[in-house]
Amino acid sequence: MTPQAPCPYLAGAVERKLFAFLGGPSSAGQNDYLTRRGFRRSQNIIYMPSCPGCNACVPVRIAMDGFALSKSQRRTRNRNADLTRTIRPAQATSEQFSVLRAYLDARHYDGGMADMTALDYIAMVEETSVDTMVIEYRDRDGRLIAVGLTDRLSDGLSMVYSFFDPDDAKRSLGDYVITDHADLARELNLPYVYLGYWVAGSRKMDYKKRYKPLEKLTPAGWVPFKDD
Repeated sequence: MTPQAPCPYLAGAVERKLFAFLGGPSSAGQNDYLTRRGFRRSQNIIYMPSCPGCNACVPVRIAMDGFALSKSQRRTRNRNADLTRTIRPAQATSEQFSVLRAYLDARHYDGGMADMTALDYIAMVEETSVDTMVIEYRDRDGRLIAVGLTDRLSDGLSMVYSFFDPDDAKRSLGDYVITDHADLARELNLPYVYLGYWVAGSRKMDYKKRYKPLEKLTPAGWVPFKDD
């Protein structure tokens, strides 16, 4: 269990995480099992919130059965029709790190990853004992503008982290990367895209409810998400 620390999502709240080491020959199966039960992976650590007196972090996933783009998501798709997707092994590059640094400096300069170095990025990408891939998105000139770090599970794709060039804000690249992961899940015949946690009242997490149909994890299992 981690010590208590200020919550990054809700002002005045504290967070605490339950975590365990993920490794060995059974790590892929463990990652599968625990992701379906609300855990998230970071390098070779798998964790979930265990905050005193709070259960605001709700695991959510897109159900591909019935998933369809909204009007705004279709517009985003059209704006990015020139992009190409390339799936690569979990190996970090300086080009990826340059995009990440620009993203962090513009969007998360005061966040927990603000001081990330190139060595930290290498560890984030390459310290994995499961089926992890780096998904690159390039424009027609071959310029890298977005990256997704993603685990392939037996029943879906788990989006570990994604980032993009902040100078291309008009493209809505965050939205595009998620909907493209939905496309990839369909291509791979996988039923879900795991998005991590949704937090009611957090502007940082509110975007996740735009992807429908969405499911959330409850004590009774996965159920349809209703924004109530």
